Amino acid sequence: MYKKILVPLDGSARAEAILPYVEDLARAYRANVLLLRVLELEPFLLGSPAAYYQFDLKRYQLRAEEAETYLGDLCAKLRQRGIKATMQIVDGTPVPEILNVAAREAIDLIAMASHGRTGLDRAIYGSVAAGILHGTDRPLLIIRSAKA
Repeated sequence: MYKKILVPLDGSARAEAILPYVEDLARAYRANVLLLRVLELEPFLLGSPAAYYQFDLKRYQLRAEEAETYLGDLCAKLRQRGIKATMQIVDGTPVPEILNVAAREAIDLIAMASHGRTGLDRAIYGSVAAGILHGTDRPLLIIRSAKA
């Protein structure tokens, strides 16, 4: 039923709460797991309010290296447990990039944990899970992770 499972992760323990479910599904269906990290560009204001935003390349490179190590470690753990796992790191905004990767890689299931934000937090930070739910045409497994 599921041959390719996409697992978007943001580096938090709350996002990783989906991994035991993914392991069970991957074993049951002999599915490949694709771990994904979306790196958002973080411009910073330089000078006065009338100035411009500048991209901090060194900070970005550090975040990319951390993401590679993080996903690499998770892939290695999955592989040790007999699960075929690969990883990708992409730049951009989480919802559209997750949807792009799902389409490009012909993903059969997107599996993710919701941080469970409500009210003002959801209005300020948005909800990646809600964005994926409304934007995807693929099966979606969402679990609500407990507060860490």
